[in-house]
Amino acid sequence: MMKPKIMFLITITILGLSIGYGAFNAELSISGEATVNGQRYKEEILNGTEPKLEEPLIAVTIEDDGTVKKADLTSKWYNYEEKRWANAVILKNENKEYVSGEIIPEEEIESYFVWIPKYSYKLWDLGNYTSYTAIDESKVHSIEIRFGTTNTTDSVSGECTTPGISGESGNCEVGDYMTHPSFLAFNTTGMWVGKFETGYDGATSKTEAQKNTTEVDKVIVKPNVYSWRSIQVANAFTVSYNYQRELDSHLMKNTEWGAVAYLSHSIYGINYEIRINNNSNFLTGYAATTENGSSNTTDVAMWNTTTGYLASTTGNITGIYDMSGGADEYVMGVMKAANGNLMSGFSSSNNSGFNGTLKDGSSYTDGIDFPDSKYYDVYNYNTTYTNYSRRILGDATGEMGPFQSGKSSWYNDYDSFVYSSFPWFNRGGNYSRGSEAGAFYFSYSHGRAGSFISFRLVLGV
Repeated sequence: MMKPKIMFLITITILGLSIGYGAFNAELSISGEATVNGQRYKEEILNGTEPKLEEPLIAVTIEDDGTVKKADLTSKWYNYEEKRWANAVILKNENKEYVSGEIIPEEEIESYFVWIPKYSYKLWDLGNYTSYTAIDESKVHSIEIRFGTTNTTDSVSGECTTPGISGESGNCEVGDYMTHPSFLAFNTTGMWVGKFETGYDGATSKTEAQKNTTEVDKVIVKPNVYSWRSIQVANAFTVSYNYQRELDSHLMKNTEWGAVAYLSHSIYGINYEIRINNNSNFLTGYAATTENGSSNTTDVAMWNTTTGYLASTTGNITGIYDMSGGADEYVMGVMKAANGNLMSGFSSSNNSGFNGTLKDGSSYTDGIDFPDSKYYDVYNYNTTYTNYSRRILGDATGEMGPFQSGKSSWYNDYDSFVYSSFPWFNRGGNYSRGSEAGAFYFSYSHGRAGSFISFRLVLGV
């Protein structure tokens, strides 16, 4: 680590006469990687992609028992090299103030978020699979990650320009580093991702959390709350979009899910399959007590326990939970129709709530229009769910091949691509999926309100 340099100017006053002895450099040896003179702590390996904090986000540290404290920004409050990801919270009362090191009571917290720094990753498979073959478990490996603010380009050896388009590989080849596409749409150096599935505030049962509404004041992102389910994609997007407009909040995109999944399976994350949340009450932040445990409410461990950590993207309490099991999660990943327009869903009664084309080619017009294109990923039309070559590099779909009978090469997670009858992606699987659930699980849906499907927030900052 480079030692910080500080400029000193020594002036001695003798009988009213000031004598300047000039300036010189002094090197200080400081343990850790914190900056000095009250400047914010920075981790060198992030190469400028440090957490971006804007109000009302409050940087926090979380102890192993779940105790939350306001972070001292001049100290080592995160460390990705040690798999300790940066966390922040939004308070129920945004005017409440805490000092560094002070405990923030759980009841004062409205939502938790985790920082995903901008990175490029080394391509290992271009995902050009059009049918079932046979799985290849040797594909599972530690994904190689490089943090940094610059974008990869075809003009640099060993890199390629990110295509970011369904079915396209551009000039990318296996072995190239490619900037993950999730960071390009928002032109950002990272994103804050909901630490848990979105909950419905005040729900006292899993049934009460089933609401196909746009009640933004009901958003809560915390452990041990009921996942907000039975909500159409359009309503989930509207809730997410209106949650924190100043932070560019939105419903997670399919490529953004991929960014979290890939970072989790690197040396900076758990680097293994994430343990399933098998809580049949759809409560957030739980883990099965055994790998691929049974679907119930007794064979579960809470997020702030040694077993609970295994359901986190880091294998410790600083990571993201509910990416395996819990509820399925809608993401903003939708297929185009044969006419090139975006699809709304299957039929007038089974759709996303967005205006668009239905399976029979007719138009659904009783919903809302699609938002700006940066808020969703678009996939090429097809009539089969086994054409994985329509992937977008980085979205953790086609690259998880080859595939066999609904299983991917990565931990046998379930896989089915969007197609003409089911044009919307959902991710992660639900509590009942067992070994099929996981961060590399992907499936299809109409986009309609489903009792097993929730959603997750992202802050684009």
